[in-house]
Amino acid sequence: MNLLQTILDHHEDEEILKADGFDQAVIGIGQAFGDNSRLIYSVKKCLEILVGQGMNYEDAVEHFEFNVSGAYVGERTPIWCYDDYEV
Repeated sequence: MNLLQTILDHHEDEEILKADGFDQAVIGIGQAFGDNSRLIYSVKKCLEILVGQGMNYEDAVEHFEFNVSGAYVGERTPIWCYDDYEV
């Protein structure tokens, strides 16, 4: 069973909003001060998915920022974790 399905099964009584096409980029679920539970996605993995679909990296970033992370779809809008930092 993958992480997304495990999360959905654990939160079966809640309405969890998914970002279409990015199931493999889910890294967890979050909640802040009583807010609704929201899926957390790895931006790095989202970009890898878009590049794997044939976009070059720059086009993937532009598409992601404009069409994915830039789209507010209500109080259950996913959380985007910018996780591509090197230490």
